[in-house]
Amino acid sequence: MSYRQHCKTLLAGAALATLGWGVAEADELTLYCSPQEEWCQLMVTTFTAETGIDVAMTRKSSGETYAQIAAEASNPKGDVWWGGTGDPHLQAAEEGLTEAYDTPMLPELHDWAVNQYEAADGKTVGIYAGALGFGYNTELLAEKGLEPPACWADLIKPEYAGEVQMANPNSSGTAYTALATFVQMMGEDEAFEFLKKLHANINQYTKSGSAPIKAAGLGETMVGIVFQHDAVTQKVAGFPIEVVSPCEGTGYEIGSMSIIKGGPNPESARKFYDFALRADVQTLARDAQAYQVPSNRNAEAPPESPDFSTIKLIDYDFVTYGSSDTRTRLLARWDAEVGSLPN
Repeated sequence: MSYRQHCKTLLAGAALATLGWGVAEADELTLYCSPQEEWCQLMVTTFTAETGIDVAMTRKSSGETYAQIAAEASNPKGDVWWGGTGDPHLQAAEEGLTEAYDTPMLPELHDWAVNQYEAADGKTVGIYAGALGFGYNTELLAEKGLEPPACWADLIKPEYAGEVQMANPNSSGTAYTALATFVQMMGEDEAFEFLKKLHANINQYTKSGSAPIKAAGLGETMVGIVFQHDAVTQKVAGFPIEVVSPCEGTGYEIGSMSIIKGGPNPESARKFYDFALRADVQTLARDAQAYQVPSNRNAEAPPESPDFSTIKLIDYDFVTYGSSDTRTRLLARWDAEVGSLPN
């Protein structure tokens, strides 16, 4: 090659680089994260330290993340949706917003995590489980001289007027799990009558599912309807919170993970997917004070995590209540019959 040809080649390469063509980009990942912020940050820093992949992370609740992925469907911005309740993950899978991935980690997972994977034809997988319940502030309870609530039915008693907080099921996967739990336990019409009575005692519907128990810990409300592991987090942190597994029984979540269809970094997405299912990575959750039950059989759950063997769990129908039709219909009914009621 002549000197002149060599210069032309260099100039062409520079032009391509300027246009962003033909140049290998640094490994990147855009992560949509739905569990608590501390756990999201721990996952990001650990993954980047191990792989060198630069992660841009956004933390939003499950319902908000589903809505964002749906809004971006024609031009996906995210690569992986990690965590959050499984129902909206299943809806996203049904609507073609996420894509299947045959992870080699599947044999290490609990059956409930694999069942989630199979229900979605490989488009989502279980990464943790958490039982629904509530927590209450023991100091506020004592000040008012009330008996400790032990059942869902206690929360609609008149003495709890203005003392209960839960999230909005449109934005929060936790609150949608509560809605779907009541429907499965009571029947749909009876569940909505219960929710109307509960509304009379609600002081606020929050955006985030964990916000009610944080408010209870700070004394801003007496009772927060949440996943029990979120109440454990507040109790372990030293707040005067008592965790309750409701006497009638309760539903539970399979926190899930999905690869977003058409995301900009598919190779990095698959690397993160396998990383997040490893036993050593799931065991790190305790460092972020995350007390969910991990999906990898070999991962160690923190000793403070709720013991599922002592909780009266319903046979939660994830397929039905994670379907687009059912979820859309129940949320619309909640808006019309509960959310629209005066405070």
